Amino acid sequence: MESKEFLNYTNWIVAGDILNKEKYASKIYEALEKSGKQVVGINPNYKAQNISTNGKKVYKSLMEVPYSIDVINLCINPQLGIKLMKEAIKLNINMVLIQPGAESSEIRQFCKANEMIAIEGCALIDISSEEKN
Repeated sequence: MESKEFLNYTNWIVAGDILNKEKYASKIYEALEKSGKQVVGINPNYKAQNISTNGKKVYKSLMEVPYSIDVINLCINPQLGIKLMKEAIKLNINMVLIQPGAESSEIRQFCKANEMIAIEGCALIDISSEEKN
């Protein structure tokens, strides 16, 4: 499977700082939303639960998300990313797109051991190539 094939799925999570417009997590969130995906953010570091800002919804954990998650897009440091992967496996979420900088050997090994489809790639590149077609 290639990372662009994840775009065939509708329900996404972007793990990272989606409320900071300068961060890639925010740009990815907006691109996914613009392409018609159902998307919310996950950031375990946010103090409050269920934050809504500028139309963006952010949760502290995957368990709070009110829909079935197809794909997790990791744009978060690997220490938090591995915690999300452990939560994901409990929820039977098995597809993860790992952005540059969010990868680690621990995440790769965990995903492989749990038969998760984990692909390192860039959602922004995949979305822009889909728009050109």
